[in-house]
Amino acid sequence: MRQRIFLAPGLLLVLIAIGGRFTLDRAGFPELAWVDLRVVGTAIALVTLAIDLAVRDRSDRKPGEGWLVATLIFFVFQIASALWAPAASRVGPQTVDLILLGTLTLAFYYWTLGDPDRALHYTFQLFFVAAIVFALAAIFVNGPGEQGRYSAFGGGPNVFVRIELLGVISAITLSLRSRRWLPLLVTPLFLLAAVLSGSRAGLMAGGAVGVAALWKIRSRLKAGPVIAAGIFLVTAGIVIWFSAPPAFTSLFQERFVEQTVQEQYLSDRTDIWAAAIRMAVDHPLAGAGLDGFYGLIGVNQMVEYPHNYVLAVAAEGGLIGLGLLACAVILWARTVRGGGARPQVTGIAVAAAVFVALSSLFSGDYYDARLFWTFAAMAAAAAVARARTVATAAPAREKEAVTP
Repeated sequence: MRQRIFLAPGLLLVLIAIGGRFTLDRAGFPELAWVDLRVVGTAIALVTLAIDLAVRDRSDRKPGEGWLVATLIFFVFQIASALWAPAASRVGPQTVDLILLGTLTLAFYYWTLGDPDRALHYTFQLFFVAAIVFALAAIFVNGPGEQGRYSAFGGGPNVFVRIELLGVISAITLSLRSRRWLPLLVTPLFLLAAVLSGSRAGLMAGGAVGVAALWKIRSRLKAGPVIAAGIFLVTAGIVIWFSAPPAFTSLFQERFVEQTVQEQYLSDRTDIWAAAIRMAVDHPLAGAGLDGFYGLIGVNQMVEYPHNYVLAVAAEGGLIGLGLLACAVILWARTVRGGGARPQVTGIAVAAAVFVALSSLFSGDYYDARLFWTFAAMAAAAAVARARTVATAAPAREKEAVTP
């Protein structure tokens, strides 16, 4: 049986995951605003994935899908909570988001399961290229928004920073695989674009994951490469700082120095989180229902969502929703623990998932957390799939045993 997966499903799935909500009105066709390209792309991806699965050898995996069952039950509960959502809630679009979120999670998992090494390498290649395209588009095409923050292709700065920092993770992954420094030379561009996004939470999440990764591999670090990398980043930072247009330096000064350090401005996050906590207390068991935060609070205060994934689940799903989410995450953590037959590949996918998860505690709605679920699915698939050498070596040993 064929051992190599199709790449077409992965390309489509990554484009859908990166593209976000994209209807044709954003492409200049307002009369076709009802056409959701996510749905079209997902349908094509599922067809190609079905063909891939039909001709795939499925004998090289071990059980470990309890987390996936728990995750799908969690999504189903969220959709079902639309039954008791407030009248002003946007249950239709939110239901579509959750269906697509569950579909992406399933599709990424079963696509990766066929060949985790190739699937993850290909995925990080795509994110590496996407980060370059998004950074160049933000700097040279879209420019700063109303708040002076940069993003690209109509997406928000908080999603933009995730793509850029995932580009950094991708560059590290490609460098480790090829054992060359060339992919790392692009990381200053990614870091610059991440800073220009003005997303303080995204940068803190990326920094936390980076520090944790360095701590984990501290015994394998060599002084020479570490010093060289530090000199390279410092030099790149100095060159960028003194050669950058005034808009770049003014954004850094205003967003990170004045607002964050001097004024301690948190974009009203504390007030929004407090409102979500009060809602969770008022609806403790099953929450206020899907999009209940907007239906009860946001519709009057012009706030779309709680800007915290866990608080959103608590407010709209109550203890039941929190319990299902906790069950899914705990089972997933048990699945990926140790990394299975490929600890390095699994560990990098876990790092990407954790980065997006931390970012989702400060910004975004349910669908904005899709990259967490997709990388979580890929990490789980890498952990449960058996090594190719094990799968191919066993028949050889059996043949030698029966040969006189």
